[in-house]
Amino acid sequence: MPGAASPMPHDPGALPRNIAHFARALRRAGLPIGPGRVVDAVRAVEAAGFTSRGDFYHTLMACFVSRPEHRAVFAQVFRLFWRDPQFLEHMMSLLLPAVRGVQEDKAAEAAERRAAEALLGESLPLLPQAEEPPPEIEIDARATASGEERLRTLDFELMSNDEIAEAKRMLARLDLPVKPLATRRGAPDARGRLIDARASLRAALRRGGEMQRLSYRAPRPRWPNLVVLCDISGSMSSYSRLVLHFVHAVANRKGQGWARVHAFTFGTRLTNITRHLARRDVDAALKAAGAEAQDWSGGTRIGSSLHVFNRDWSRRVLGQGAVVLLISDGLDRDDPAALSREMQRLHLSARRLIWLNPLLRWDGFAPKAAGIRAMLPHVDCFRAAHSIASLEDLGAAITAAGDAGERDRLLAAMADAR
Repeated sequence: MPGAASPMPHDPGALPRNIAHFARALRRAGLPIGPGRVVDAVRAVEAAGFTSRGDFYHTLMACFVSRPEHRAVFAQVFRLFWRDPQFLEHMMSLLLPAVRGVQEDKAAEAAERRAAEALLGESLPLLPQAEEPPPEIEIDARATASGEERLRTLDFELMSNDEIAEAKRMLARLDLPVKPLATRRGAPDARGRLIDARASLRAALRRGGEMQRLSYRAPRPRWPNLVVLCDISGSMSSYSRLVLHFVHAVANRKGQGWARVHAFTFGTRLTNITRHLARRDVDAALKAAGAEAQDWSGGTRIGSSLHVFNRDWSRRVLGQGAVVLLISDGLDRDDPAALSREMQRLHLSARRLIWLNPLLRWDGFAPKAAGIRAMLPHVDCFRAAHSIASLEDLGAAITAAGDAGERDRLLAAMADAR
């Protein structure tokens, strides 16, 4: 529990007002809090008391937090709101990282920017207005990257609310092109190199057997399917939502090559959300997908989920050279041997299996977890998926058949560790 000063007020009505302001800051930070929860929080604090900092923290958390991914945001807002020393200077440093000498040396933690953004919105109207206009500060921005360029490389987990909204708009514009597959079947083509004997003889019969010209054909292009298996467990919640925004954009953009886009989510069970992503409105699509997937932000059972997919869905969606995107951190509690068997079967059924892992963003990442060691030998490509730039590079990985990402390096590290 983050440290906080005792919130004992001198005015009996100050505590309910402070709790209401605190709830407003949480709502600005992204937590779904309505007036009913504020009333419940005030009554709960009156019943539990507020002489103990730990009791006060957990009482408010029980009233305001309903999802596991909201705990980090609540902790940061609580730490900054309830009289953390110099919290305003710290928030300003988080929101003005481009001015040297203002920001702190400590990097922002997960959800800390969202908390600072929410509380700064509450604090700015209370600051006294200066009588004289502040001096203008000229900053040469020619050598600095634009906001959009910085957002491309920013970790999804460290984004504020406004940055997440802008990232969703950028993801909606991304493309995921793919080359057509070579087929034996042909189609009539005047510029083709293969003679179409059947069409040439038919044309000659219509002219009494006289063959005036030859007909030609060319191989008919065929586009593969894209199958997405997205981990929605608690450790992946910050990434899976934005990745599904990207998948929705790919599924609803015509003319970029994919025959069909099939999407599945898994945590403790497998859920098919393909028909939900067919909706044009991304918010309605993800809301319906979230209602269908009851295991959102829960545990992780990758092996059993892949077993269900291989048994019930692989023959339906993996035919004719489908490309599979597996988005997961690989942290699994199932039997590693069973997970390895299911990954091997999935690899053999797909034309190309690409694993996107947000943990690969760390420079010191090593395949130490049992689940990662069981999955890594059975993928064609292993890449990071923690930012917009990493998803932009995905198109090159799909187009280049020999692109293995970080797979070979990590497999060599696994061999050396043995």
